[in-house]
Amino acid sequence: MGKEQCVSFLTEHGIKPTANRIVIAETLASADCPMSVKELEYRILSIDKSNIFRTLMLFKEHHLVHVIEDGDGGIKYELCLSHDHNVDEDEHLHFFCERCHKTICLHEIPVPIVSLPAGYELRGISCVVKGLCPKCRKQ
Repeated sequence: MGKEQCVSFLTEHGIKPTANRIVIAETLASADCPMSVKELEYRILSIDKSNIFRTLMLFKEHHLVHVIEDGDGGIKYELCLSHDHNVDEDEHLHFFCERCHKTICLHEIPVPIVSLPAGYELRGISCVVKGLCPKCRKQ
């Protein structure tokens, strides 16, 4: 996703496309897996940690990112590509490798549907499967 696409993407979600927000959105879009604040900070040297975190919280409020508990106590973020700006319709499974600590998106496996008892309201599901990734399994 290039700069112009990021500007459109942010605008469509009701977010003013500032320079920092565009850079963070571009970085998330180009990532091959979900990223932590620390990983974003390492990759984007021009933006400090607090600005990255505030931007991610804004993105979360506007359903622009998925927040993933990575299975090791950490939080990671990935761009949400839902068509409905108020609902995360592209939820999918994540795999956490216990050896290399990488969180991998399994887009082809949807999150299971859960029926809750009366009175409960479902707002999201976080599903992380743990084990060894193919690369670590060979070692």
